[in-house]
Amino acid sequence: MFYLEVAHLAKRFGDTHVFSDINFDIRQGELVTLLGPSGCGKSTLLRSLAGLVSPDTGHIRVAGEDITHLKPQKRGIGMVFQSYALFPNLTVAGNIAFGLALQKLDKRETERRVAEAVELVGLTGRERHYPAELSGGQRQRVALARALVVQPRILLLDEPLSALDAPIRKRLREQIRQIQQQLNLTTVFVTHDQEEALTLSDRIFVMNKGSIVQADTAEAVYTRPASDFVASFMGSYNLLDKEQARALFGLNIHGRLAIRPEAIHIREPGRDYGPHMTAPLPARIEQHQLLGNVIRYRVRLAQGTLDVDTLNRGPRSLLADGTPVELLLPQDELKEVA
Repeated sequence: MFYLEVAHLAKRFGDTHVFSDINFDIRQGELVTLLGPSGCGKSTLLRSLAGLVSPDTGHIRVAGEDITHLKPQKRGIGMVFQSYALFPNLTVAGNIAFGLALQKLDKRETERRVAEAVELVGLTGRERHYPAELSGGQRQRVALARALVVQPRILLLDEPLSALDAPIRKRLREQIRQIQQQLNLTTVFVTHDQEEALTLSDRIFVMNKGSIVQADTAEAVYTRPASDFVASFMGSYNLLDKEQARALFGLNIHGRLAIRPEAIHIREPGRDYGPHMTAPLPARIEQHQLLGNVIRYRVRLAQGTLDVDTLNRGPRSLLADGTPVELLLPQDELKEVA
């Protein structure tokens, strides 16, 4: 049984089709990420689930109940926005309690729930602080607590981390995932950040031009992209045309060849790579980039260039520009995409 079911959903604004014929199912307790570039329709789709946008056609069901035309406050759905949307004149506790106003709880129950939510997001001791006295990460945790305190059936997060610095973003996404799993809360997370999607998700729905072009586990989407768009969007895949694939690997393909840069080996003298590898390809280091624990080489071959990622094991492992090398990669890494 699926908990959230979306069938044939479509939305347009004037002559602009935002998305059309969207279909997917989500299990209870699953975290699904809508991933795609700006303008692909993912935020509008999320707002349709929340009831903030009315779809033109299609149905949305939660636990078998059709909520397509229900008002937002009747859906039992919590939402966290990128902009926090906190009331500056209310304290942390006041902002969190605001989400309970429509439930008409008594004061003791409200205080109990607020205290639980504050503890859940790690803000104990800051209940009396105002938003202006908090960091960006703390403000976003207040927004998360406000969404969680109403005990939603589904949690929606619309790029909630994009305005934060990288270290804070990493800590907060780990906290969001921990809370989501602890509560077994069905969650839909919108982002354009591939690392966020890969880190957080049970499944990823990759969107492009108003359509879901691939829906699968994070591992499958990254290692087995369904199209050249997914391959190019999910990282730094090398995409080779059919002439390059034939010249380099003797392959006859109809689409393009997608090769992960970390799957390519720079041959080390004396090392046995086994029979599952391709024949060595002569090449030359054209340039390199230091990406922290990874070194990315741009390598020139007779038939073009490839990006190759290797672990940074220290200054001695760095190959200088102009160094001649040989490249190998496992045969099963040669993936054709449409």
